[in-house]
Amino acid sequence: MWLLLAFIAVPMIEIALFIKVGGLIGLGWTLAVVLLTAVLGTYLVKMQGRQALANIQRSFSELSDPSGPLADGAMILFSGALLLTPGFFTDALGFALLTPAFRRMAFLWLRKRVKVQNFSASTGFDGRHGRPGPDRGRDAGDGEVIDGDFQELEPGKRPTHPSGWTRH
Repeated sequence: MWLLLAFIAVPMIEIALFIKVGGLIGLGWTLAVVLLTAVLGTYLVKMQGRQALANIQRSFSELSDPSGPLADGAMILFSGALLLTPGFFTDALGFALLTPAFRRMAFLWLRKRVKVQNFSASTGFDGRHGRPGPDRGRDAGDGEVIDGDFQELEPGKRPTHPSGWTRH
């Protein structure tokens, strides 16, 4: 029901704002402002999107909870859609979502209402023998799982019986 209300209310708000702003500054300036906000918004989304992607990659590489950076990236993406939509109300919401403080407040508000059941991070290896951990076999590309063992050699030491798989 909330979604239906939004699909009815947002266009009505936009039409009312276009009529009011157009009456105050004229049609040409109104269209120029809408175009300018779309261009400026695209630039800001691109810049903040790169930073958000770096934060997501960093959280994955550090094996930390990625929910904050993922939510940040999703809100930046949504702000881009709002800024490309012609209108003053959607532009205001889009620019608000580009503000880190507003995104942080929105994330905290959402976090109270959404319950994450489980989060775990793994490198995919059990760390004891260099083998994939339980249920983490390496996919050979055709669905076949290949499991193997290895032996670490000291630098400079060469195997006495080359297998043919390496050059010596």
